Amino acid sequence: MKAAIIFGSKSDTEKMRGAASCLKEFGVEFEAHILSAHRVPEKLEEVLKRLEAEGTEVIIAGAGLAAHLPGVIASKTILPVVGVPLEAALDGLDSLFSIVQMPKGIPVATVGINNSYNAGMTAIQIMALKYPELKEKLILYRKSMKEKFIEENNNVVDL
Repeated sequence: MKAAIIFGSKSDTEKMRGAASCLKEFGVEFEAHILSAHRVPEKLEEVLKRLEAEGTEVIIAGAGLAAHLPGVIASKTILPVVGVPLEAALDGLDSLFSIVQMPKGIPVATVGINNSYNAGMTAIQIMALKYPELKEKLILYRKSMKEKFIEENNNVVDL
């Protein structure tokens, strides 16, 4: 089980920590890279080829502004790509629209603005199709989440 996290700018590191946190929580190996589709396209392509050769199964890609990185990655690999639109301008809507509106045949699964944790969860769900032990962890996670919610919200609310 291996994933990768790629984002375009060092300033986005904190926003992408949620993906790393999620993958760690489920015991999924990953590596993270700061790469730009515009500034270092050759390096991006080199890293993608290596990731594929080394068995990476899902790529989480965060990008703001023009937000081309997830789409460029999706165009260069058949691995599933989960895009994280990052808030940089226009409250992140520009990034969201750039990532979610991919051309037919080159999809990028897209989560909410700055919601890298959900990108990690999407990667977990994809890999759980192949790995029974990860599927079991995901089932237990969901069960625990439901139980915690019920416990915390089982009383009448006094407003």
